[in-house]
Amino acid sequence: MTPRGRVTVRVPATSANLGPAFDCAGLALGLYDEVVVDPAPDGVVVEVAGEGAGDVPLDESHLVVASLLATVQRLGGRLDGLRLRARNAIPHGRGLGSSAAAVVAGVLAGRALVPEASPTEADLLDLAAGLEGHPDNVASCLLGGLTLAWADSAGHFRAVRLEAHTELRPVLFVPPDRLATETARSLLPATVAHAAATANAGRAALLVHALTAAPDLLLEGTADQLHQDYREPAMPASLVLVGRLRAAGVPAVVSGAGPSVLALGAGRATPELAPYCPGGWRLLPLSVDRRGATVQCG
Repeated sequence: MTPRGRVTVRVPATSANLGPAFDCAGLALGLYDEVVVDPAPDGVVVEVAGEGAGDVPLDESHLVVASLLATVQRLGGRLDGLRLRARNAIPHGRGLGSSAAAVVAGVLAGRALVPEASPTEADLLDLAAGLEGHPDNVASCLLGGLTLAWADSAGHFRAVRLEAHTELRPVLFVPPDRLATETARSLLPATVAHAAATANAGRAALLVHALTAAPDLLLEGTADQLHQDYREPAMPASLVLVGRLRAAGVPAVVSGAGPSVLALGAGRATPELAPYCPGGWRLLPLSVDRRGATVQCG
């Protein structure tokens, strides 16, 4: 069956890890990419405005298109051609889930273009996380809010969504330079000390409580011994900024694989953070996105 009709998908930026919950926790942020897909008789046409324009491929290897086509095939549909227009606000290569957003956009658009298919939300999460390679950013992008993600004993990716505290105030510090996730991951050791793993397990549990019920514990709940310091050679300015903010009592972490830095204030007591922003960096006060990815057909 050849699908007909326009599909518009809106996907939020995300920040993963949030300090100690490495490859598990994710938070959806109020910064969005929007993708508009129109089926076509043949061929693939891609137009990109905003972040990534001039850098990303404009053919079937474009990540949204590749994810869309993989989804259509997985669901047993058929698509002869398409036109895709992307308006991107999520910075690329900054640890803000731009690739996860592209994958989720492609998966949801592909699902919408195969109306006879009926995958569950869990099916779509597993598919998107499989295409991305890990589930943390994908889960929060798809579901919104605060998510915890994992792979079950059968290797399927799963997630739960939690309600982030209403007073949570995320603030991003975005540097001018990119960092590849592969580079950041290559700096991590194969093993860590048992004491460090124990400390991180405790802080990850505390992090969930702090993000959902007790934001006054965020400084302690975001402490990490598992991954951030090992990545310092690839992003020294980011780790300096995290240290300065935490010394001032601000819960701050490397966002995902970096090099952006996420500060997690709460309520009106959130301190003024502009003086901490390094030259050439962008300061983005954001909200927590609580809807996740949205799809509009027609």
